[in-house]
Amino acid sequence: MEPLSARIPSDLYLWLARMPVEGATTNSDKLRVLLGQLKRQHDGAFDYVAAHAWSRDLGGRLRESLVRLEGESGQHSEVLALVQEHVTALLALLVSHAPADAAEAAKLEDALVRRSFALAEALLRQATTAAAAAFDPGVIRRHAAATIELAATIHSLKGA
Repeated sequence: MEPLSARIPSDLYLWLARMPVEGATTNSDKLRVLLGQLKRQHDGAFDYVAAHAWSRDLGGRLRESLVRLEGESGQHSEVLALVQEHVTALLALLVSHAPADAAEAAKLEDALVRRSFALAEALLRQATTAAAAAFDPGVIRRHAAATIELAATIHSLKGA
């Protein structure tokens, strides 16, 4: 461990002192945790796996809240879990890539579109029953109509 000293504005100090940081109680502990997160964010700019870990960190508060709700209410939302999983991967792809040429951009594009359609497919699976596995069982059916109409149009054009 190396010591670090810095002068920061009062508003930042008060923010740091009041901010809850998992695994940290003192400002020094909080600074260590936050610098570690910043390092993972920086490292993630070069590596998909590191970017994915950083993206998961960003969604940690939501994940913990959902676990708490599930424990208290017994409800579980596959919909929220699916969205969080796919958005984490999409963000990791975006953060970890900086295409140098059109071929690399095309590979990134393919990966992003593949992941986006995987999310759409997973959400549409939730529409195969009257009630989605969600906190709001009608959420999928309420928002899927336009997508289903577009898919039907594409399917009919394909046959023509």
